[in-house]
Amino acid sequence: MARRFDAEGLAAMALPVTYWVARHAQPPTPMGGTGMRALHRIRHFIFAFGQAKRHRTDLIRHIGRRPLLAGATVGVETAMLLSNKMDPKLKDLAELKAAGMVSCEFCLDIGSVLATSSGVTEQQIRDLPRYRDSAAYSEIEKLVIAYAEAMTLTPAVGDDLADLRRRLAEHLTETQIVELAMTVAWENQRARLNQSLGVRPTGMSDGATCALPEPAS
Repeated sequence: MARRFDAEGLAAMALPVTYWVARHAQPPTPMGGTGMRALHRIRHFIFAFGQAKRHRTDLIRHIGRRPLLAGATVGVETAMLLSNKMDPKLKDLAELKAAGMVSCEFCLDIGSVLATSSGVTEQQIRDLPRYRDSAAYSEIEKLVIAYAEAMTLTPAVGDDLADLRRRLAEHLTETQIVELAMTVAWENQRARLNQSLGVRPTGMSDGATCALPEPAS
């Protein structure tokens, strides 16, 4: 009879390999050129997970109960890692803004580590709740954060988003805007799923600057 694996069994099999790779990964060094962005992001992603100190099995323990959905999630996450037409720094700022508005501490934990690796400064991480009045961001960075904010608000107001798209089009191509929109939408999915399942931060950003949940306005 074929052996059946439950969520705990899946986690027990997958996590030792994942964390062995992560723990033995060396700190990534910056890479130049858009063609190297995907590899650069994947290396930083693995390295970030290697810094996890607690609650390591929270997410896989939950989604492992529905293998089909877990596989679909891995597929989208992989596609997002491989989609690199846009500056990763801009995407990381957008993701952190969305995660802060949803108050997903797990997302803010890993997101702060990844954002630092793509060039986001400590001041930029700290100033996200008041980005409009901060001198830490460029014009395009503020537009990207505003777009993430408008997408994450409930309701998402179509007229506001249309205006922001027009302004973004002065700096980005249509392809890059689509990638940005997908990035923010997927971060909303991540953050809301993690919050609804009680996925806790793992301590990846311990000892470093970490973005904080934003109080509802």
